[in-house]
Amino acid sequence: MTGLDLQMAQKVLDSQPFSRLVGARITAFGDGAAALEVDIRPELQQQNGFVHGGVLSYAADNSITFAAGTTLGPAVLTGGFSIQYIRPATGRTLIARAIVVHTGRRRAVVRCDLFAATGGGTETLCAVAQGTVLSARN
Repeated sequence: MTGLDLQMAQKVLDSQPFSRLVGARITAFGDGAAALEVDIRPELQQQNGFVHGGVLSYAADNSITFAAGTTLGPAVLTGGFSIQYIRPATGRTLIARAIVVHTGRRRAVVRCDLFAATGGGTETLCAVAQGTVLSARN
């Protein structure tokens, strides 16, 4: 629908200096959904050893925007989002899975669930987010 695929989405993500800094990668992209992963490492934690809330917010924001891009096209901007932290994120990998719940001609509403995964594959829900993404095309 948008002319983008997983490989192109990863290239777009890699073009963002902050995304490269945190080591983010797109693991799913298409059909109104996207998933982003970040390996949890000490540099991304706060003083108590949990993933910093800013990293969770980053992951939610980007996965929400990428999911919306599958329905609105590649020229999109986050209009706003909210996030609710449920429990501290610890483990090996932060996973943000976003899905479009409504899309119109110029706007999409997207939900994102954020999980902390262990090396054994157990996932724990640590935050939920919802955002509005706007088309930036002329």
